[in-house]
Amino acid sequence: MTIEESEPNSSSDHILGLIEESISYFPTFFDDPYDTGDFSGDSWWAHTQNLEQELINTNTSPNSFTTNTTTTTPTPTVSIVSDQSQLLDLQKKRKLPDDLNPKEPRKAPRKPTANKKGNKNSAANNNNAGNNKEGRWAEQLLNPCAAAITARNPSRVQHFLYVLHDLASLNGDANHRLAFHGLRALTHHLSTAPGTGFSSSTSGNNFGSSNPKFFRDSLIKFNDINPWFRIPNNVANTSILQILGEQTNQTNLHILDVGVSHGVQWPTLLEELTRLAGGPPPLVRLTVVSPPTNDTPFANGPPNYDFSSKLLGFAEKMNINLQINKLENFHLQNLNSQVINSSPEETLVICAQFRLHNLNHSNPDERTEFLRVLRNLQPKGVILSENNTDCSCGNCGDFATGFSRRVECLWRFLDSTSAAYKGRESDERRMMEAEAAKVLINVGEMNERKEKWCERMKSAGFKGELFGEETIDGAKALLRKYDGNWEIRVEEKDGCVGLWWKGQPVSFCSLWKMEFRV
Repeated sequence: MTIEESEPNSSSDHILGLIEESISYFPTFFDDPYDTGDFSGDSWWAHTQNLEQELINTNTSPNSFTTNTTTTTPTPTVSIVSDQSQLLDLQKKRKLPDDLNPKEPRKAPRKPTANKKGNKNSAANNNNAGNNKEGRWAEQLLNPCAAAITARNPSRVQHFLYVLHDLASLNGDANHRLAFHGLRALTHHLSTAPGTGFSSSTSGNNFGSSNPKFFRDSLIKFNDINPWFRIPNNVANTSILQILGEQTNQTNLHILDVGVSHGVQWPTLLEELTRLAGGPPPLVRLTVVSPPTNDTPFANGPPNYDFSSKLLGFAEKMNINLQINKLENFHLQNLNSQVINSSPEETLVICAQFRLHNLNHSNPDERTEFLRVLRNLQPKGVILSENNTDCSCGNCGDFATGFSRRVECLWRFLDSTSAAYKGRESDERRMMEAEAAKVLINVGEMNERKEKWCERMKSAGFKGELFGEETIDGAKALLRKYDGNWEIRVEEKDGCVGLWWKGQPVSFCSLWKMEFRV
């Protein structure tokens, strides 16, 4: 919808008003919007430091979050910020006398503030915006700003940053929250030398800075209201049972956990093992690979967090002989049979969930080499779960393209989280969202779509295996307890189980076994 076609009194008028009101602060932007300036070196942008400090100063302290509150949020729509000619039209239109302008006077939207009374209309508006690109106004500000950064246009960048700063909030719907996290990522990108990574401190109160007990309770609560990880965990657990059932003799079970569950995934599996016809395996070994401290979303828990004691206590009550071995700060490339102490007599299952996309991002082809390392471990099965988004180095091309794809990925998380928490504010919600927002600031977040991962697995010597009917039915039954916008799709071609939100792919689960070639 163009500016002239906008409906009277539509929510896009509010955002238009805000942009028009800010024109006076940026005269050079509208005087010559095609002038990108004379930039040299990496110091072309000199305005970021003060704005970033202002954002930090106005941000709510991670320790002073308001819990169990809901918000009233406007839902503006942006339809003008991606094209220079539209901005010129806006400048001309702004000069029209009020009596010749058919629009009603516009008022700029304000940052939402937390209040104790819920507003169901806000959540409903946010849900309606989920599939409607025009309703996703934060993306329509963040992406053109990233494009302006790529084009090295300081006036245009500054313009968008200040508009975003006016709208960014952690007390609003998914748009306001996306604007907040996107603004932090953009300003930090501008203040960081090219080629360096981003500090996780820019993400606010995330996993690494949380209290261990609060972290564990929050993760359990999140899995209870949002299937983002719960469905992949469920598919993995039932697949492990499926692999055990295919063994001719009862053997020890060895699970190599290369995932982000932080132990929350395994109590359910242990309980299911007690229901096996022949009883649980004589020994269940769990080898957990914890990555070096980095900005991989959801990978690093609090420094003092240790789920082993509670999980061992639970296993003892279930009469399961459980051993847990942790490989702390471990680089995945160093995996071998000696390191994990595996043997041919045990059933080794590798559970790799939402971690491999961060491996060797500078050269995605090295991911195939690592998958060959996994094959050398001689596993009875590999369960691979990943985000089904395309942010690979070879396809992104420039900062703006890669950033826009990460923004879209974060939108789905924030939109689904808003529905899961029913618009209520809480410390746990902000922690989960801050952790997810690392996707915007981590230079290593280079993911690939399901088809590319399948291609790599086959190149490494694996063949796809169909999930059992019990696995599919169980996942679908579990999904029914969540928001109706979630769905599971099973690909007939490769048998992968896809998790979708509002008609868009979120993640996929796949099962692989070694292919023996003649």
